Amino acid sequence: MKILVCITNVPDTTARIAFTDGNTRLDKTGVQYIIGPYDDYALARGVELKEQTGGTLTVLNVGTGEGEQQIRKALAIGADDAIRIDAEPVDSFFVAEQIAHIARQNQYDLILMGRESIDFNSGIVHGLVGELLDIPSYSPVMKLDIEGGTARFTREIDGGKEFLQASLPLVLGCQEPIAEWKIPNMRGIMTARTKPLQVLPPVATDEMSVLERYELPPAKGACKMIPADQAETLIRLLKTEAKVL
Repeated sequence: MKILVCITNVPDTTARIAFTDGNTRLDKTGVQYIIGPYDDYALARGVELKEQTGGTLTVLNVGTGEGEQQIRKALAIGADDAIRIDAEPVDSFFVAEQIAHIARQNQYDLILMGRESIDFNSGIVHGLVGELLDIPSYSPVMKLDIEGGTARFTREIDGGKEFLQASLPLVLGCQEPIAEWKIPNMRGIMTARTKPLQVLPPVATDEMSVLERYELPPAKGACKMIPADQAETLIRLLKTEAKVL
């Protein structure tokens, strides 16, 4: 089985976010980057399936050279080889087009990615890739098993879970608890240095959106502490200031 796992290179959740160039670009000064947490789940399950089936696993990233550290980490965790599309991931459609182009060339049985990236949180790339390849896509997938050419998986829905079965090939957006995150060991780190990493130019796509500017959310207001014996004051403030009653 041939597996493709798509990963993002995103700011750590603890990073302080600021913008530059008139709020049109992220200020990357001092920002620590990580593999997207949902992508980490997809990668971990992909490695397990590769080992179970004796297949191969390729990791794909659409991004600049800044993300190669995260790609090498994915190789250390268990991917066999990697592809980096050398371009800024400007929007979801652009990223989906790049993934679909690689998938058409290599005919993967299973394409895994996180349910969403944690920088833009669009949560639509898996659906776009499935549409571009004319194969089914599902998200968010919480459990996944492969038997022959059939996938059995559990998907989270409003108010419950959905148990599904579908034939490969598939595109799946993953989330916990599909697998436990894997930490690369020393042997994996050493072998990752020699595993192939192919850098390719992006394919041309239509410009579907234009970024105008970024904007930080409003700062949180000060916290008011109300003594426990002043319930009337608390209720009045919830009505007049917080406006939640």
